[in-house]
Amino acid sequence: VTIQPILYPPNSPAFKSVSLQFRNQDVLLCVCEQLPIEDLCSLTSQSLTVALTAAVPESTEDVLLKGFAMLGMENERIETAQQFFSWFAQLQTQMDQDEGAKYRQMRDYLSGFQEQCDAILNDVNSALQHLESLQKQYLFVSTKTGTLHEACEQLLKEQSELVDLAENIQQKLSYFNELENINTKLNSPTLSVNSEGFIPMLAKLDDCIAYISSHPNFKDYPVYLTKFKQCLLKAMHLIKTYTVNTLQNLTSQLMKRDPSAVPNSDNAFTLFYVKFRAAAPKVRALIEQVEQRSEKMPEYQQVLNEIHQCYLDQRELLLGPSISSTVTELTSQNNRDHCALVRSGCAFMVHVCQDEHQLYNEFFTKPTPKLDELLEKLCLSLYDVLRPMIIHVIHLETLSELCGILKNEMLEDHVQNNAEQLGAFAAGVKQMLEDVQERLVYRTHIYIQTDIIGYKPAPGDLAYPDKLEMMEQIAQSLKEEQKKLPSEASFSDVRLEDPESCNLVKSGSAESLNPRQQSTISPADLHGMWYPTVRRTLVCLSKLYRCIDRAVFQGLSQEALSACVHSLLGAADSISKNKTQVDGQLFLIKHLLILREQIAPFHTDFTIKEISLDLKKTRGTEQLLATEWDEIILHSCASRSSGFILCSPAMTCMLVLISCALFLFSLERKPTN
Repeated sequence: VTIQPILYPPNSPAFKSVSLQFRNQDVLLCVCEQLPIEDLCSLTSQSLTVALTAAVPESTEDVLLKGFAMLGMENERIETAQQFFSWFAQLQTQMDQDEGAKYRQMRDYLSGFQEQCDAILNDVNSALQHLESLQKQYLFVSTKTGTLHEACEQLLKEQSELVDLAENIQQKLSYFNELENINTKLNSPTLSVNSEGFIPMLAKLDDCIAYISSHPNFKDYPVYLTKFKQCLLKAMHLIKTYTVNTLQNLTSQLMKRDPSAVPNSDNAFTLFYVKFRAAAPKVRALIEQVEQRSEKMPEYQQVLNEIHQCYLDQRELLLGPSISSTVTELTSQNNRDHCALVRSGCAFMVHVCQDEHQLYNEFFTKPTPKLDELLEKLCLSLYDVLRPMIIHVIHLETLSELCGILKNEMLEDHVQNNAEQLGAFAAGVKQMLEDVQERLVYRTHIYIQTDIIGYKPAPGDLAYPDKLEMMEQIAQSLKEEQKKLPSEASFSDVRLEDPESCNLVKSGSAESLNPRQQSTISPADLHGMWYPTVRRTLVCLSKLYRCIDRAVFQGLSQEALSACVHSLLGAADSISKNKTQVDGQLFLIKHLLILREQIAPFHTDFTIKEISLDLKKTRGTEQLLATEWDEIILHSCASRSSGFILCSPAMTCMLVLISCALFLFSLERKPTN
């Protein structure tokens, strides 16, 4: 059955009565007292707009059908008021539900949130309980962990101390453990001192010995020290054996060379040095290691001394015969020239000493006095050859020249410039120089006795004043020839350049107007006109001056001058007997002045005796000298070197006599300390 709703017009009485009944029965919660005046279609369309807003219905019937369908009353019909009220109530209820749906939905939504918050709060409370429990557990674990950490740190500290102790013990034991390794290497038949591991092994051995020696409180200290010393002796024996064998093999090779070769030739000496220099690098590294340790351990010093001795023995074995042969050859070549022999022999030994020092430095880095001992021994072979020759030399010129060679050329020129390498050579030269000086002093004594004191004057030596007059005449003739030839230099006007050597040189020209102002002397004053003993004395002193010591020279010069003065006194007496007393005295005065002038450069304090001189006999000669021999006095005594100003002949004679007296007085006076 289909229920068709009855629609009442709003203004109809039926609609109003229904409304009143609906209100009276309180069916509706709220009844609208002002119903729309429009027709039902208009009311229906407006009241149902909430659910039907999507499309506009085509008719009022469709709208109502949809509304009834929504209320589940599409099949019902409203025929009575009760049905209408029921429908309206449902409609009102549906409208209320539709209006409160969003609030209910929000309530439900908030209720869900509340439930979730309660659940979260419960979870938080539970988490707090768990956290509190975890905190308690954490405190417990932290306490246990801290204790464990402290225990671990203590254990690590103890472990570190134990490790350090173990390393320290291991380090100390390493020196003792090296004994077996070193023994194994030293006893190995394949061990070579030139191998790369030998020197490090030697260094390790030194370290072990030094360490054990510095810790005598260790257990088994003497046992291990003795064993290490034995290893050191083995190593030193290997080094010494290798070095000695190398040096001996070199010597054997050089000694087995071609016998036809000249032993003292330059090629032989060159071969001696070339072979050794070529072999030096083989042993230098080992010798250097020994030298570096020689000051620390006596074993190294002992081995170094043995190596030095072996090296020097081999060098002596090679050089000894060659040097002797060379010296013998030089002696045969310069048998008559002693100076050339000494010069060549010393020059040869200089080269030998220098070459030996250079070769020694190829093998060793530290010097040794044994090398100089060897070189002194080699130089002794030259000395043994030269000394017999020196003691048989009788000429003063040769002896003085030998002194000059040894003193000036060898000691001053060579030795001073290279004193380190020529120390041994200097010792031999000094010994040789002493022998030459001794021989020179001895021959000087003999020369004074034979050629000065024992001189027998010839008649020509005492021909005074004839020789002076003759020389003066020659001088006058030469001056006259000079005046004729003014362009040529004159050789009669000469001057004395060197008082010691009395060299003659040309001087001046004939254009000088005042002869007293010229620096010329008479030919009668040249050394050729001197008395032979004066000339010999001065020559002897000039040769001795630079050859012997000052004290010895003073004694010899005093002896020579005394002998010369005595010979002059004897010659003056002979001239006085043959001529006149004035001639003898002038002869004596002239030569005494010559002696005084010529010995001045020696700067020597001559020892003399105190004597008295009687001048009474000379008073009567003043007038005679002034009248008869004025010209002779002027030419024989007026020397520029005498320092006299001749005012008159009498004054000149007096001054000359006083000067000679003072010279004799100073010559014969004994010195007082």
